[in-house]
Amino acid sequence: DARPFIDEALGLGVERFSFTGGEPFVIKDMVRILDYALLYRPCLVLTNATAPLQRRIEEIAALKDKPNPLNFRVSIDYPDEARHDAGRGPGNFELAWRMVAELHKRGFPVSIARQRGHGEDTEKVNRAYGRYLRAAGLPLDTRMVSFPDFLAPGAMADVPHITEECMTRHHTPESRGKFMCSFSKMVVKKEGRMRVYACTLVDDDGDYDLGDSLKASMRARVMMKHHRCYSCFAQGASCSEMVIC
Repeated sequence: DARPFIDEALGLGVERFSFTGGEPFVIKDMVRILDYALLYRPCLVLTNATAPLQRRIEEIAALKDKPNPLNFRVSIDYPDEARHDAGRGPGNFELAWRMVAELHKRGFPVSIARQRGHGEDTEKVNRAYGRYLRAAGLPLDTRMVSFPDFLAPGAMADVPHITEECMTRHHTPESRGKFMCSFSKMVVKKEGRMRVYACTLVDDDGDYDLGDSLKASMRARVMMKHHRCYSCFAQGASCSEMVIC
């Protein structure tokens, strides 16, 4: 299922492949997919770094010798075990940090994804992760990527639609080019079919199903009416590691 899209993306000049879920390592062929993709481009995996990754750590370690680098972004929602485990399940905070340490020990670059609170002191929150980073053997300047609350799939939020006029008034051509929907697409298997969506955050809305071709999807006009589009517009959220200014 994945290989034809990897090949098509290579033909379009893709610079990097990213893989997310759910949890990517519950997919039985995930390591094989990475093994193929890493022949051609760097890869980023967004993971919870819990039991599915732990079970496959030796398979993953073998990917270190591929021609291109493999990076991991680990979701650790809060620098607080109780808050994290309330959403992710008991014991998963501690396990995630153990897997962060293991990935780092095996030579894989690791960044951390966390929840962003409304009105938070970002520097203070990031510093609160410091003792866990140190314990895992990671540097204190490890990249932290924060996300607002995107709400559950299918949820409706009372936020404005982002119009073309809003985009041109408040963003430059350069900053508009950093929105994920302008430079990347998500491929997902839904109901037994491989489909291309505008981005990783809108696959709960059929209006963002752009068909079964990456090339055609890159020509499609994407309207930012989904409530999560507003988060990208207003708060600079991006699942890539590019920064929207």
